[in-house]
Amino acid sequence: MRKKPRKSWVIWQEDGKYPNIIVELLSSSIKATDKGLKKQIYQDIFRTPEYFWFDPDNLEFVGFHLVDGNYQPIEPNPQGWLWSQQLDLYLGVQNNQLRYFTAQGELVPTPEESAAQEKQRADEEKQRADEEKQRAERLAAKLRELNIDPDIL
Repeated sequence: MRKKPRKSWVIWQEDGKYPNIIVELLSSSIKATDKGLKKQIYQDIFRTPEYFWFDPDNLEFVGFHLVDGNYQPIEPNPQGWLWSQQLDLYLGVQNNQLRYFTAQGELVPTPEESAAQEKQRADEEKQRADEEKQRAERLAAKLRELNIDPDIL
């Protein structure tokens, strides 16, 4: 049975280890806390190397990395993406969603997208196999018309 993934980090369930990266999804009710108090806690107490926040309402996306004990803003690339040294990936907003991108700029598919791509590949392979089978059956029928037994070739 698969363990259900947690949506939060619980330090005592992680052998006392603090996270290397935190991504906060802001909500209007606690936005000020996330940008102020929590950011200070992650910087001064957790010493989390990278902290990002994303506001799905206005698409504000900001990231910080820890330099000499203080958070410094991560500069966006030309696409507006922020590089995460911890993940070795870019984080960026696409179609109003926070997504991961490789260093080469390729979108990292979600598990659902990967499953859909795999199903599409399997369907295409099955279609190719079906077409090849039909072609072989047509060739065998043509050989029989010519009084040639395709099974002894």
